[in-house]
Amino acid sequence: EATVDLAERRRIRSAIRELQRQELERDEEALASKRFRTERGSHRQNDKENWPRSRFLEEEQQMALATLSQQLETITDVEELTKLLRAAGEYEERKLIRAAIRKLRAEEIEGEAPSLYPRAAT
Repeated sequence: EATVDLAERRRIRSAIRELQRQELERDEEALASKRFRTERGSHRQNDKENWPRSRFLEEEQQMALATLSQQLETITDVEELTKLLRAAGEYEERKLIRAAIRKLRAEEIEGEAPSLYPRAAT
């Protein structure tokens, strides 16, 4: 406003706009880097807090799977195993039950198949 020359005013205004744009970019970069650092840091902190709990849950699940495996050893009915399979919710449980079903079916097939080498009468 102090100068009368319009060209000089335009240059000053354009320089001011450029400085404002640069300042805005610096502020955005600083904000983005702070945001990135805090997310990464809080994620690490969250992992540290949840690690003992997740470790405990994993051990608990392993114990439950071992118990289920022992129970499956005593079941000799494919129908009962199939019912258990339909009721199972966890992938690892279903995996164990399917393995038990396959084992029972293989044993049934072995029991039904005639022996290729019959015993000689003594």
